[in-house]
Amino acid sequence: MPTPANTSLSMAERLDPTVHAAIARSVASLSHASALMAGSDWALHLAASPGKCMDLAHLALRQGQELAAYAQARMAAGPDKEARHAVATPAQDRRFADPAWQQWPFNLVHQSFVLTEQWWAAATHGVWGVDKHHEDMVAFAARQFLDVFSPGNQLAANPVVLNRTLAQGGANLARGALHLLDDARRHAAGMPPAGAENFVVGRDVGITPGKVVLKNRVMELIQYTPTTKAVHPEPILIVPAWIMKYYILDLSPHNSLIKYLVDQGHTVFCISWINPGADDRDLGMDDYLDQGFHAALHAINTIVPQAKVHAAGYCLGGTLLAIAAAAMARDGDERLASMTMFAAQTDFTEPGELALFIDNSQISLLEAQMAETGYLTGAQMAGAFQMLRSYDLLWSRLVNEYLLGERAPMNDLMAWNADATRMPAKMHSQYLRRLFLNDDLSEGHYPVRGKPVSLGGITLPTFMVGTVTDHVAPWRSVFKLHLMSPAEITFALTSGGHNAGIVNPPGNPRRHYQLLTRAAGGSYVAPDEWLQKAPEAQGSWWPAWLAWLQARSGAPVKPPRTGASAYKPVCDAPGRYVLEQ
Repeated sequence: MPTPANTSLSMAERLDPTVHAAIARSVASLSHASALMAGSDWALHLAASPGKCMDLAHLALRQGQELAAYAQARMAAGPDKEARHAVATPAQDRRFADPAWQQWPFNLVHQSFVLTEQWWAAATHGVWGVDKHHEDMVAFAARQFLDVFSPGNQLAANPVVLNRTLAQGGANLARGALHLLDDARRHAAGMPPAGAENFVVGRDVGITPGKVVLKNRVMELIQYTPTTKAVHPEPILIVPAWIMKYYILDLSPHNSLIKYLVDQGHTVFCISWINPGADDRDLGMDDYLDQGFHAALHAINTIVPQAKVHAAGYCLGGTLLAIAAAAMARDGDERLASMTMFAAQTDFTEPGELALFIDNSQISLLEAQMAETGYLTGAQMAGAFQMLRSYDLLWSRLVNEYLLGERAPMNDLMAWNADATRMPAKMHSQYLRRLFLNDDLSEGHYPVRGKPVSLGGITLPTFMVGTVTDHVAPWRSVFKLHLMSPAEITFALTSGGHNAGIVNPPGNPRRHYQLLTRAAGGSYVAPDEWLQKAPEAQGSWWPAWLAWLQARSGAPVKPPRTGASAYKPVCDAPGRYVLEQ
């Protein structure tokens, strides 16, 4: 007999989530309904646009003529001379950069492919009446489909692979087969990728000395041991994203932002989030705010009394920090000295290609699956990011490791990236709907303790970092805080992506950044104008942030004690939550 609780549920409420969860498992958690609606929207409107169809036909004809002319010119030029390309390969496209692609007939093959990509880009954009989200989805799907057939990914069509195979008598393919078998074995056994065993948390990475001084249901708070005789009186609280393990900011000692801060005379605290399981399904955004940020801030205020706190948040940890800072501003809470945000969005109207995977249909599918498991796996999130950067994360690996037989050496950042985390069902649903889908935070609708918060109330000195090639939090989206907060904002735009741009220690001559400060209450400067005005500097942005922090900190004093009577050390850093798989 059904339980009383179940009798109140309709058939739809009892049956549909189970069906949707099964569908989610069968389609890798990607909404087939969203894809069909996008494809139908595009196809129907294209069919009703004869002018667009004629333009595409003319484009195909012109491209065919250009390719024929290129082939003729290339044959006339001879094997040792260059001929004008039918179409220039985009500068950021590294697939055909090797000189071997200029040899006949591979030059014709790659030129044909680039022209095909251009045609499909024209076909999927600019069709009257197509919803923008659907247009982006169709264009993305077309790129993904074409990538499958890229000549660079084919053994018989890739001259670099063919030359290597001839030179090594097929040994590269034999090594590639062994790499493939090893990867398949590791995947089946749930093991990390090859080489990750050289970066063990607590032994090789995450080794900056410290103590866990607070442990609760959602996080451990680490207080790091000072390495200088005196420290600035204002401690730093680092709030990482819950979709990543905190030690991305404490990798190998030479790549550790936390060690860098400690060695420069700062008292550093860092949150290490729990890796949730099925029992944590009901943890929500409020829990991460109250038992995470606010619990950490209270502990710091006890350990380092009468000192304001420099708070820094990374990715969604920065978004959580902005929510907390807005609520504190609303309530007259002045315990923060400044706010720093690393690749963190507060406006989600333009979240980049990640928006391709966020709509009502997609979120509902994830919610149905999470209702069964209690969480979203790290592998599900990684799959979406892999599709966004399919060449860097998928196809280049296929070519290099399986066709060329070359294993890319594992580094600390790559090992960290493979150490995935889960997200509790309730919290994940809330931030997808409230932040990404509804954009409640930037529109002043996000509730904290029953009342909405406004980013316009934040007046703290703010330091922001955006990264040039960020596919998770595009820098122009990060920049939008300038529109909402009247605070003094120092914005740094650095080379690199979402992770490599932040893990950016001094000493790399190929790194560079731009930096400019807008005074409190200053006029808004659009991103493109900012690019023209902001001076460029070589190297890492870390010293610039350090100088910014020190300019807003007091004279050095004796380091504070580790913990307090109410916050006695629980264990050594890196703690236990970060080790949970």
